[in-house]
Amino acid sequence: MKIIISPAKKMNMDADFLPSRNPPVYLEKAQKLKEYLQSLTYEDLKKLLCCNDEIARLNYERYQKMDLCGYTNLAILSYDGIQYKYMAPQVFEDDYFDYIENHLRILSGFYGILKPFDGVVPYRLEMQTKLKTAFCHNMYDYWKDDIYRDLTQNDTTILNLASTEYSKTVEKYLTADINYITCRFGELIGSIVIEKGVYVKMARGEMVRFMAENAVENLDEIKEFNRLNFIYMDELSDNKTFVFLKTRK
Repeated sequence: MKIIISPAKKMNMDADFLPSRNPPVYLEKAQKLKEYLQSLTYEDLKKLLCCNDEIARLNYERYQKMDLCGYTNLAILSYDGIQYKYMAPQVFEDDYFDYIENHLRILSGFYGILKPFDGVVPYRLEMQTKLKTAFCHNMYDYWKDDIYRDLTQNDTTILNLASTEYSKTVEKYLTADINYITCRFGELIGSIVIEKGVYVKMARGEMVRFMAENAVENLDEIKEFNRLNFIYMDELSDNKTFVFLKTRK
């Protein structure tokens, strides 16, 4: 089973306590993106990233100085968003790290796909960035089926905990032999499941931690997830979508 999650926009390079094990599998393609982004003026990069001056300045400097083969940080400890705070990998036990290295994959606009122990540098490049160059029409065109092929090389089950922006890189290429399950976390309003962004990110992080703590290897075990007052709802779920509703306690 492979678990896919989104990256976070905010990244850090705090000193880590575990060494990286591998370079990202698509490092050469990341290098090509780096060289293109490095060639942009400050104003062009700011326009491409659709961000404010502070973020644009930070990332312009990052790209100008970027060395993908120099000092790197563990991917799983580099992202600093709500999902990662609730996953809390900084306090994982050793066997939890072993579990996520085998099962968890982070999808990335810049790197394509990352294992938790891959060495990365801070960057900003979302999958939905409107990057149109001589070598691609957009980020989805750039990565094509690379991410999907890596995910399904040795697995036929994918648990989707990623946002639509990132899961699109996989869903476009799904074949009948792949068991692809999406987890939804929401509240039932009338007869409709409503997902609220912050709670969804929290639940996705907690789900990864739950699976690592319990060394989950089959889909039925996922249904036991009950953190943050979410519980699995069989009557709203099917074999492609697991629905968890937030209860009031």
